[in-house]
Parts: sequence; C-alpha cells; structure tokens
Amino acid sequence: MKSIFDTTNNQEIIFRIQKLTPESQAVWGKMSVDQMCKHTNEALIVAFGENKVKVNFVFRLLGRLMKNKVFNSEFKRNSPTAKEFIFTDKYDFEASKNELITNFSRFAEGHQSIKITDHPFWGKMTYDDWNKLMWNHVDHHLRQFGV
Repeated sequence: MKSIFDTTNNQEIIFRIQKLTPESQAVWGKMSVDQMCKHTNEALIVAFGENKVKVNFVFRLLGRLMKNKVFNSEFKRNSPTAKEFIFTDKYDFEASKNELITNFSRFAEGHQSIKITDHPFWGKMTYDDWNKLMWNHVDHHLRQFGV
C-alpha cells in the first residue's frame, strides 16, 4: 500500500487534488467538488487534533467493530458520515482545495504529524491505521471526482 508519510506517494495525491477544477463533477454521490474538499480536509485534520469529533457510545462501539474490515478494503460509495463532515453550503473552491493540499502535505513530515492515537470513531490508531484511513478516504473521494 502507498503511504501518506512517503514524500513521493504524498505528492501523487496532491497532484490528483490539483487536477480538480470548479467544474469537476461527481461520478457518484451528492457532494459538489468544493464540498468534497471541505469534507476530506475536515476528516484528515482529526489526525492533527484540530477537529474534535463527538461520537456517542453506540457509534464508538460500532466503529471499533468495523475498523479492520473498513481499513482493509475500498471505501463504499455513499457511506454514512459524521455530521461534522457534512457540508451542504457553497464554498470557495480554490480556498478549500488549497487547504486540503496544505493539510494533506503535512503527512509527508512523517509520523510526528499525527497528534492523536485514539480516533473518536475508530478507536486506537497506529500509524499504519492512520495511513490506511487517510489514503483510502482521500483516494475514494478523488475517484468520486474522476481524478
């Protein structure tokens, strides 16, 4: 598997993000390209301790039970997401895209970029877990927009 912590692999994702335009259309799902950039950015800054997501007990338990299956397969289309990651307004595309690029590139600094080891939904996280989650999630949404 490719690594968010590897400079070359990290740049591969950034190159794909850079291909997005305000006119990029989703192949599936309801999000616009600006909403997708906001969504993916907010999900990845959880790793930096910059987005505190509140998850009730039932969902924390569910996340821990599903973790291995989800982390070791492709993300499914139209999967449910936490309310903190749902964006329905119109956003400045360039600002959202640049924020996503800036934050994704932080992973290339190495493992020290990760500031939390206990994800609010998935539970205890290793660096390999963070790599799988972040790579698969961002890749999933870039494929959603054809890049």
